[in-house]
Amino acid sequence: MRTDPDLERELVDLAHRFAASEIRPVAPHHDETEEFPLEVIRKAAAVGLTCYDLPEAYGGGGIESVRTQCLIGEELAWGDAPIGSLVASAGFFAGPIVQMGTEEQRRRWIPPLCTSEPMMSALAITEPGAGSDAAAITTTAVRDGDHYVLNGQKTWVSGAPNAGLYLIYATVAPGTRAKGITSFLVQKTDPGFEVGRKLPKMGSRCYPTAELFLRDCRIPADRRIGGEGEGFSGVMRWFEKSRVTLAANSMGIGRAALEVAVDYAKERQAFGRKIHEFQAVSFRLVDAKMKLDQARLLMLHAADLADRGEPFGTEASMAKLAASEAASFAANAAVMTLGSYGYSREYPVEKWLRDAKLEEIYEGTSDIQRLIVARSLFPRPGRSSDGDGRG
Repeated sequence: MRTDPDLERELVDLAHRFAASEIRPVAPHHDETEEFPLEVIRKAAAVGLTCYDLPEAYGGGGIESVRTQCLIGEELAWGDAPIGSLVASAGFFAGPIVQMGTEEQRRRWIPPLCTSEPMMSALAITEPGAGSDAAAITTTAVRDGDHYVLNGQKTWVSGAPNAGLYLIYATVAPGTRAKGITSFLVQKTDPGFEVGRKLPKMGSRCYPTAELFLRDCRIPADRRIGGEGEGFSGVMRWFEKSRVTLAANSMGIGRAALEVAVDYAKERQAFGRKIHEFQAVSFRLVDAKMKLDQARLLMLHAADLADRGEPFGTEASMAKLAASEAASFAANAAVMTLGSYGYSREYPVEKWLRDAKLEEIYEGTSDIQRLIVARSLFPRPGRSSDGDGRG
């Protein structure tokens, strides 16, 4: 499933140019004001970057290679991680629909994501009482003739305030954990559906996050994606792939931070010498480069396994874990190298440190990724695959 190398280079170059000209110059403004970067998304849509990874049959670019998606994602995140994530958010939302939806559902719901004014979308699993233990969700879906009635609350839903379409995970059999979890498409205009307050965050501030409320939200049965009880296993399979592309997000942050720190260390003088001549500075940046390069190899290895159709779940977790922690290390190293300027909002590195921290938390914290890898080392015979602690 590898992309033609020439096409891959062309797409990666396009992403880098777009990040340099359209994303990075406006990133500080959107971080400071928390203003949604709609104009950037429109420009990205005009050059095909918002749907390049969606199927051609429904208006997308048809790039299926996870490796290529990672390389493009790294360039967008090098420009700015939250804006880059928003540009690529349609592919994340639509994945379960492509994997599990009917042909009629794909033809109905994916094309609006591929237009010049793409509909924004969001995927909602997390609840106030169900974060890392996603199988513990309590939002319910009750069949009523040719409809389902949904009740419950979601939280930390990325993109929720600006979305028009939501993929909601609810249980049709309360108390059965993963066995009852099912996915449903909900529109913002559906009666009984409400977007709650916008949640304040340390970083990724222009990618708004909010609560959702479903109060007797009645939707047609043809909005169910996959069969009853198939939602959890489907989204966990999808998370394996998305964790690899999340690693690319971290790589973009870390690479950007390291570049600024190296450039600064070449110019800044202290005690009559360039500061890179001091081992305390240079060794810290060496460690950052080493961690980032190691993480990139893990990311590309996981992506190549995915593209060959081989199992890659453990490798995806290792890639996300290594890349997110490498990005945090590199961003912190940049702040330390720039000193007071690193702490100042006049320079971008303090923002990158705030953004990098999120990479260690969402779609499975670093602790959860370690748990997944540990399970591959120490499998327990007969253990129920109910997703305990997965995401």
